[in-house]
Amino acid sequence: MTNNDSTRRRLLKAVGGSMVAGVAGCLGGTDSVGKPAPDPIDLSGGKRDDQGGMVIGEHFGPNGQVFYRNHAPESHDNPAWFHTLSMGLFPYHFDQERRGWEVVVIYVTDYSSVDYELIDERGETYISSYTAADTFGDASEMTYVADSDVHGGMGKELHPFSSADEASSFATEHNGETMRLGEVTPEWLSSYFSR
Repeated sequence: MTNNDSTRRRLLKAVGGSMVAGVAGCLGGTDSVGKPAPDPIDLSGGKRDDQGGMVIGEHFGPNGQVFYRNHAPESHDNPAWFHTLSMGLFPYHFDQERRGWEVVVIYVTDYSSVDYELIDERGETYISSYTAADTFGDASEMTYVADSDVHGGMGKELHPFSSADEASSFATEHNGETMRLGEVTPEWLSSYFSR
């Protein structure tokens, strides 16, 4: 990445961070008494993924967290937290949705807000992982890159970008395709791993 990219990312991070909370509230991210959606939390410190038990931040790829209304994971308060989206956050969320749990807000790593790195290891390319609260953005505002040749910690992954242009560029460069949150369904996710 160039210095211009780095400077632009820092500016986007500063401006975008304050906008995420406002956007989340506008998109229905409020609790039953109309309070704004909670802010994302830092996922460092040895937190273990609520879907598979892996330590968050020790593996490549995007992380995520889901705040539920009137429900929480078994072992801790809200949010539920994850070290992968495709094999952690989304499968967990779809299971809870079938149980009637209602989402307040979903946050995922925003690769438009960080100076991410691509790491070649054992013949595969991986993307760096982030756990700080300010590296997360509202999942409904992201454009996701699927089917790329860049992996997360568990292999095939969805890489979120708040900038649709950056997502498109990433998809073009790494042989992927872009999609929005509403396109990620249980059926689509099931087919994703059999491609």
